[in-house]
Amino acid sequence: MTMSLYCGIACRRKSFWCYRLLSTYVNNARYIFELKEDDDACKKAQRTGAFYLFHSLAPLIQKSEHHHQYLAPRYSLLELERLLDKFGQDTQKIEDSVLIGCSEQQEAWFAVDLGLNSSSSTSASLQKPEMEAELQGSFTELRKALFQLSMKDASLLSTAQALLRWHDAHQFCSRSGQLTKKNVAGSKRVCPSNKIIYYPQMAPVVITLVSDGTRCLLARQSSFPKGMYSALSGFCDIGESLEEAVRREVAEEVGLELDRLQYSASQHWPVPNSSLMIACHATVKPGQTEIQMNLRELEAAAWFSHDEVATALKRKGPYTQQQDGTFPFWLPPKLAIAHQLIKEWLEKQSCSSLPA
Repeated sequence: MTMSLYCGIACRRKSFWCYRLLSTYVNNARYIFELKEDDDACKKAQRTGAFYLFHSLAPLIQKSEHHHQYLAPRYSLLELERLLDKFGQDTQKIEDSVLIGCSEQQEAWFAVDLGLNSSSSTSASLQKPEMEAELQGSFTELRKALFQLSMKDASLLSTAQALLRWHDAHQFCSRSGQLTKKNVAGSKRVCPSNKIIYYPQMAPVVITLVSDGTRCLLARQSSFPKGMYSALSGFCDIGESLEEAVRREVAEEVGLELDRLQYSASQHWPVPNSSLMIACHATVKPGQTEIQMNLRELEAAAWFSHDEVATALKRKGPYTQQQDGTFPFWLPPKLAIAHQLIKEWLEKQSCSSLPA
């Protein structure tokens, strides 16, 4: 009886906390939706919100008190206005900001680029060195900054850069040629002449880790850092399903047919352009393991054993050239979804090798 009562209380407590967490998420999701749809509400949120700063699509980061750790600072509207005023800029620059999220307490978060100029802007871009000295930080290329930040900051800055880049590249209507108008949140642009609405978009990309049962197939492009191999990836073509895109990409790049495939996870990836990475595991048809590499797509491709992959995952950078002129075999860092795919495959192989 006592155990039953305890279990009942524990279950109710668990349900209660799940409900509380869900309620916070739902409330915040609806709050963000309101800010996207209501310009006045979004302007009001800016007054009590916080701003992440960029310069020419590079986010501002600062070294934290803890060694080798970095953070993305936030600034209040008042602090941003004072900064602009100090450098002889008007507050019109703030109109180019985009909404990127909010805290659990519904403090709205925005991002603004001080180095880009919109077509409607009358003020010049701010000089990077002077800004860095004033803010005691550095505007760092996002590809590098992502691996120096927490997962939370990395995700926010990825969203921010994707939106800022999209607005910078889509200022004019493709039908009328006229300047489009951004809403306050930056969730859309509207052509004033024909009322066409443009929404930020991502390009779907499939990324697939192919296995023959005991080995996994990894490849590299010439643009990859020396020594790094990853899973196969490619953009989805118009009219394709996810499954069709995976099968086509594997056939195109390494000349193999797939037997089975399984969805794993997805991830927004901001560089070089905003993509939705859709990760899958796949196995080749029995007896079909001979790689026929497409040299237009890849520089190298090979099968790797469990031990080779496990060793590569344990390696830590920097990956310097060895005495024989080659670079060590290494894998994408933890933040990349390719790392997750490879780790999942490795764990599955380890479990299947355990005695029953």
